[in-house]
Amino acid sequence: MAKSDVKAPAKEKEARSASENGKATPASSKSDITVAEKLVELYRLQHIDSQVDKIRTQRGELPLEVQDLEDEVAGLETRLNKLQDELTEMETQVTDKNNLIKDAKAQIKKYEAQQAKVRNNREYDSLTKEVEFQNLEIQLAEKRIKEAKAQIDGKKAVVEESKARHDERKKDLEIKRKELDDIVAETEKEEKDLAKKSEVAAKHIEERLLSAYHRIRSNARNGLGVVAVERGSCGGCFNSIPPQRQLDISSHKKVIVCEHCGRILVDDYVVERVKSGK
Repeated sequence: MAKSDVKAPAKEKEARSASENGKATPASSKSDITVAEKLVELYRLQHIDSQVDKIRTQRGELPLEVQDLEDEVAGLETRLNKLQDELTEMETQVTDKNNLIKDAKAQIKKYEAQQAKVRNNREYDSLTKEVEFQNLEIQLAEKRIKEAKAQIDGKKAVVEESKARHDERKKDLEIKRKELDDIVAETEKEEKDLAKKSEVAAKHIEERLLSAYHRIRSNARNGLGVVAVERGSCGGCFNSIPPQRQLDISSHKKVIVCEHCGRILVDDYVVERVKSGK
């Protein structure tokens, strides 16, 4: 295939010469720059984005693990709060039943005192029925208290189990967060610098081409949207590229994509330009 000694197009030489001399060039807009320059800027952007990808790969699955743990801890907190609310409600019910028993006993005392003062059997029978009713209320309340206490004991065990699970997962979350923070701290400055460079590089690329680059890159498993031709093959999918197509790539007359994977292809000239920082 054509090597890196392919000459830059005449327009590109003129633009570079005028730029070096501090003169304005006719190619003032993104769409006016040569195809070769467009490819250089695209490959430069890919080179920067690949470095950012490498940094993020170092973090591995940690961000996802932290997110999963945060979701799990939040879910456990919600469940724990709900269980504690249910427990409080049960304890309130027991208190209410105990108060009902107190009131019923007070009523029985009152009715028994009234029985000693009745003047006929009908009044006595009526008060006796009231006493019996209050006794039934007491028995029912005691039954409900017994049931509630059994439920409370069971609920307390569930609360303790949930709390232990919550505390355990929270500790795991703190450990994972620290690991992630340590890695981020090591690479944060470098990543920010690269992100700024990526933004600057993107500004030199026309919107249509930039959009195509991002679309190709998002669909590529390794994040490569622009690749070099290496030994006559695509640097992305490694399929062979016909000689005539290699000549088309090195002529820089138009943007060429791989027929197999759809990645944008560049030659050695573009690669050397980016590597040398030109």
